Formats: sequence, structure tokens, C-alpha cells
Amino acid sequence: MPTISDRVGQTVVKMFIETRLEALFSPNSYGYRPNKNAHQALQSVRENCWKQDWVIDLDIKGFFDNIDHHKLMLAVKKHVPENWVVLYINRWLEAPVLTKSGHLVIKQGKGTPQGGVISPLLANLFLHYAFDKWLKTWIKMYDLHVMPTM
Repeated sequence: MPTISDRVGQTVVKMFIETRLEALFSPNSYGYRPNKNAHQALQSVRENCWKQDWVIDLDIKGFFDNIDHHKLMLAVKKHVPENWVVLYINRWLEAPVLTKSGHLVIKQGKGTPQGGVISPLLANLFLHYAFDKWLKTWIKMYDLHVMPTM
């Protein structure tokens, strides 16, 4: 778990970049988004089930633990020109984990801070490129229509 000072710092950074990043994200993505919830996603699914004959339902096991730091930082740097923000995000990603037995474990270039305030926003940025942009290209290729994701 991040320290209290890290959680405060993550909150500041999240508040600083969230609006900018939220503007990028698909309106059909509902997970960990401000002013969006599971009930809205289900309502959207109900409405779209009458329009489409396909659904993609994903639950990516261990997703937060396996986000590639290099790819995530490419996305961060693309949308966040402030060096101080990039520096802090990189530090939080690379921070070792202290186990109950007192050993430091290095993350090996993957994963977001467990329990981190910034982690859901970073995960959504990663999914924006790893899934939403890919899906949008795939849908255009096959002339399909988008349904909400949660």
C-alpha cells in the first residue's frame, strides 16, 4: 500500500491530469470512471442489446499487477507534458514493495501501485490504447457498432 504522503501526492497528480485524460476515453467505457457506474453500464447494455447481436465482456485477472510500465509511460508522456508529473508517476510505478517479512520486492517493470489513488486512471489510460483504440479499428474493419464496456 502506498504511504500517506504517496496517496496525497497521487491524489494531487490525479486531480491535475484526470480531466485531460478523461477526454480521451471512450464514452462506452465505465470502469473506474468519474460519474460512471455499473448501473449506467447495465442500462446501456440493455439498450444496446436490441441494436447489436454481439457483446464483449472482459474481466482481466491480475490486470493492475501486469500493466507494462514502458508502454504505460509512453502513453503518459504522450498526454502529460509536465515533467514533474511524469517523474512522480514513474517513481510510483518503480517503487519496490515491502513484504510482511520485511523483504523488498522489485516489480520487474510491470504493475501499478496496489491501493494507489492513481492506479485506476493509469489503468484506463493503458486500456485506452491496448483495448479501446484496437477495438475501434477492428469495428471499422468489420463495420460493427460499439457497446459499452465496464
